[in-house]
Amino acid sequence: MDVSGGSGQPRSGNDEPARPQSGPTAPAADGTQPDPAAAATPGTPGPDPRDPQNPAPDGPAAQPPAPQPPTPEPPAPQPPEAPAPKTPVHEPEHPEPGRGPHVPAHHAAGGEPHGTGRGRGPGRPPQRKPEPGGGLLMGRPFGVPVYVAPSWFLVAALITWVFGGQLDRVLPELGAARYLVSLFFAVAFYASVLVHELAHTVAALRFKLPVRRIQLQFFGGVSEIEKEAETPGREFVLAFVGPLLSLVLSGVFYLALLPVEPGTVPGVLLAGLMISNLIVAAFNLLPGLPLDGGRMLRAVVWKITGKPMHGTVAAAWVGRALAVSVLIGLPLLTQSGALGSDAVDNVGMDTVMDALLAAILAAIIWTGAGNSLRMARLREHLPELRARALTRRAVPVPADTPLSEALRRANASGARALVVVDSEGGPVSLVREAAIVGVPEHRRPWVPVSTLAQDLTDGMRVSAELSGEELLDALRANPASEYLVVEETGAIYGVLSAADVERAFVKAMARPS
Repeated sequence: MDVSGGSGQPRSGNDEPARPQSGPTAPAADGTQPDPAAAATPGTPGPDPRDPQNPAPDGPAAQPPAPQPPTPEPPAPQPPEAPAPKTPVHEPEHPEPGRGPHVPAHHAAGGEPHGTGRGRGPGRPPQRKPEPGGGLLMGRPFGVPVYVAPSWFLVAALITWVFGGQLDRVLPELGAARYLVSLFFAVAFYASVLVHELAHTVAALRFKLPVRRIQLQFFGGVSEIEKEAETPGREFVLAFVGPLLSLVLSGVFYLALLPVEPGTVPGVLLAGLMISNLIVAAFNLLPGLPLDGGRMLRAVVWKITGKPMHGTVAAAWVGRALAVSVLIGLPLLTQSGALGSDAVDNVGMDTVMDALLAAILAAIIWTGAGNSLRMARLREHLPELRARALTRRAVPVPADTPLSEALRRANASGARALVVVDSEGGPVSLVREAAIVGVPEHRRPWVPVSTLAQDLTDGMRVSAELSGEELLDALRANPASEYLVVEETGAIYGVLSAADVERAFVKAMARPS
């Protein structure tokens, strides 16, 4: 919350506010009675005690002020004999609250909370992670939820129809039962895809990388791993195990096919599963993001250059070139008969379907390559995102403090947020910035801050030590406009505004890598 009207410099221990005296407004430190109309408001400069004729410039505020350079003021030293409050308030590290380095506030690849135990306060149980969702939950192998997206039912129907037509030519005696066999093939094929994704998941868990979920969708499946591998070697292994398992499955189906009589239902099913897994392995080994081969290429370039971003850029552009090749080359190969079918001289329904399939595949590869570039840039800036750097300085005030007096104290100490505390100095609620803006100035001397405050919940306390993905996960798990930032000891550090994090994210994404 932005209630700054001072210079934004760190305040000394002598600025510790006292309880307000009776009446709608409390006297100022020099004994004069403050003017309610001149009380500092969010975005309104307060009087400068050094020069009554010249108001001090304001810092960032909820209501945009005219841009003026801040007047620096050297901080007063903390006297050794000053008694510490029962719940101490620490000063942020940067000279102006909320003006730390602008860093991204992502989601990294859309992850769920992990590592959010800090900042909950002593003795508080950790909250259960919210379910990621994404379709019909099928199970939790290795503790990772597996979802079937609604688009899977569409592709299952498509596979059933196409494979059923092939069965009609190979086993015409099946009749309508061929569609039941085709449906079994579709389910078995996606079970193979699930094994492919489970290979990625097991490798990620082995490297202590959290996996959000596995989702089976229109074109195969995806394992949503929330963090990057720490080394290029681990990245290579993490990407290679998927196609490797598909190759192993293809070999298993080939061995199972040997004793089976050709031209039977089991023979046709095993042959289809062998070929489909071989195609899945070969397609995923293509060296372009977002395919597994692209991640392997990224790992190789990362190893050579020592910079993961260089590997991502190289693999992403190869992926885009691959998308263009699929868009143009797949219909040409199909029409020329190079893929095993008869050459086609005229444009028919099969040619249109091949072109449509190529366009869908190319769009998926192109989009995935672009997303990989954006996520790499985001993760490159994530370490800069620190709760300490973005936290606004806060002033603790009792619940019955008039708003005008609370804002005067905040302006006098260069703070931009208000924390309501109890009689022992413990934080109980945060005064909402939006609520302050909605109170007219002439009513502020008669409005207690408790009427504008939001009670603190467990999720609204975040540790000052959080940074990067851990900080983002904590904010995503508990959406709010403001958060109380605390030290490991429980001491108040300040207030973190969600708006500040959002602005930092936008500026970070606009910066070149």
